[in-house]
Amino acid sequence: MKIVVFEDKGFQNLLPLVYFRPVWDLRCGALTLLEKMKNSFRDRTFLFTARQYLNDYFPDRGALFQPSQPRDYLFLNGRWLPAPGDVEKIDALPENAAFVKNDRVVAFRAAGRDMSDYFSGGLMLEDRIRNDFDSRSSDLSLIEYPWDLIDANGAQLAADFSANCTPGKFDGKLEEGVHILNRQNVYTASGSRIYPGTVIDAEAGPVWIDENVRIMPNAVLEGPLYVGKSSVVKIGAKIYENTSIGPVCKVGGEVEETIIHGFSNKQHDGFLGHSYLAEWINIGADTNNSDLKNNYGEITVSLYGERLSTGKKFLGLIMGDHSKTAINTMFNTGTVVGVNCNIYGAGFPPTFIPSFSWGGSSGLREYNFEKAVEVAKIVMARRNIDFSQKHLHLFESIKALATEIENRARVQ
Repeated sequence: MKIVVFEDKGFQNLLPLVYFRPVWDLRCGALTLLEKMKNSFRDRTFLFTARQYLNDYFPDRGALFQPSQPRDYLFLNGRWLPAPGDVEKIDALPENAAFVKNDRVVAFRAAGRDMSDYFSGGLMLEDRIRNDFDSRSSDLSLIEYPWDLIDANGAQLAADFSANCTPGKFDGKLEEGVHILNRQNVYTASGSRIYPGTVIDAEAGPVWIDENVRIMPNAVLEGPLYVGKSSVVKIGAKIYENTSIGPVCKVGGEVEETIIHGFSNKQHDGFLGHSYLAEWINIGADTNNSDLKNNYGEITVSLYGERLSTGKKFLGLIMGDHSKTAINTMFNTGTVVGVNCNIYGAGFPPTFIPSFSWGGSSGLREYNFEKAVEVAKIVMARRNIDFSQKHLHLFESIKALATEIENRARVQ
């Protein structure tokens, strides 16, 4: 039986992190949600359906689901975060039944149906599934908001290490003068190199250093931690627990309980905590974010004209792809920055910054689309990625969607 991973309208709660990717490409722990699903359902064939512009952009990432072809399918919400025992529950789901949690469809099984009426624009229509399928209450976990990924990151780091690493194995090069606490909780992959003076503290959780990573002198790394392929941890960096650094990143300064998705730089001094950065981001020197209010109160977040209570005391910066900060930029607790933003100036900018914005505390204006594209071309070329016509169509689609969704929140 083939598995179809789908998106639903819940993707909007994960913006701006998912403008440039389907929800299942979000990282939690060392792996993306899709990588966890494939590890959970090994030797299964996967099909995909997401927002139409992503279906058009990512046909090479896997076969697209064709709703008009009546076959037996198992459907999985792309926001599902697998947990022990979930596979057995899902495999036991009867035909034409659905698992539902808080009115969200997590998984369902369809037998020989034409599913065309259950999908629109690539998105699954929840109401139709709940009405026409046998809906059953479920305790399966769904990622609803960006801070869910941050909260789950530590436990997922430990689970991913256990499932994918050989504890205490050092395939990379350890220079003389590297200090490791609890060696059995560390794995370094081939091509990695750890320089003298580095301290790796794995007493509170595992540390996974992936292929071709460089850990420069006098860095301090505390587990649970993942450093992705071809990334660099800079001299004297302080990387605290529950942090995931994706591939091809440069990270320095002080980082705590944060996910950096990949292809992003935070090279310099400055604090980043309880945050999620997407791709192609550059954080200027001495940029800092607050992740705790002075009164220790609950943090609320502004998303697209609405104020949401997070239930969290710790929450930092949520930043979308291709956004940048100038030196000495400051962000308040729970700040959300859209895609393709350029933030600079003294003082705290607004806690919600719409996509394609330019400015800071003294005001925001719209970032010229053509200039944003030109910067993206330069940045991607530095990583040997050509900005193609396909990329341009993706940017145009995201600009249209961001304008539609964020228009009511845009600061003139």
